[in-house]
This record gives sequence, C-alpha cells and structure tokens, in this order.
Amino acid sequence: MNTPLEHRKNVAIFEYDFAKDGGAIGDITLRGPDIPKGAIVDFGLIDVVTAITSGDAATAALKLVTAEDILAATAKASFTLAATLACVPVKSAATSIKTTARIKPVMSIATAALTAGKIRLMLEYTVTR
Repeated sequence: MNTPLEHRKNVAIFEYDFAKDGGAIGDITLRGPDIPKGAIVDFGLIDVVTAITSGDAATAALKLVTAEDILAATAKASFTLAATLACVPVKSAATSIKTTARIKPVMSIATAALTAGKIRLMLEYTVTR
C-alpha cells in the first residue's frame, strides 16, 4: 500500500555527454530539468552509458548544493561502460540534500580533460511544500 509520501516522490534524470558538453577541466552543468526549491534529494544512481576516458588521470565529481555532495572526486577508471555508481544520498536524513533554489547538478572535471564519455544521473526527491 502506498503512503502519502510515496505519492510525492519525483525522479529527475540528468545527462553528461562528451559529444555535446565537451570535457575541459572545470564545471559542466548537467542537462535535464531543474530540481525545485525546497526539494529533499534522498537517493541517486549514476548510469555509465559510454565509458569516461582521458589521456591522463582525470577525475569527476558531482554536486547539487555543495561540493561533492552527490559524488566525491572519482577516478575515470570507475566510469566503465555499463557501470552503475552509487551517489551520496542513500535514503537517510544524514545524507539527504535540501535545495534552497531551483538547481541542476554540476559535474566537476579535474586533473585532466576528458576525451569521451556519457553518463546519466538519476536523483529521487520529494518536495515538502
């Protein structure tokens, strides 16, 4: 049986695609819908559609509100074809993220530029207002 809270759950899917977004060192806003102001993000997964590659030891991190609140800096080797990566929000109050404005996740590329890759980030959230 569904509880009233389950009826309020939303899932937003975001994408990074090297072919469309490039891979320079720095921040890239992921393509997808805004997460609304006042949302509580409590779960997420990363689906690697195309392996992330680089000519050197690149890392990628994901943030929504604060640095690395979705994924800490992770080596390119973890983003292998068809991998599924866990995010920081894991259905607990301690790891949930509350938004204070409409926002989209950002991927931070560091150490070296990327040369290929495509990922989808899925975030589950509830709006409490």
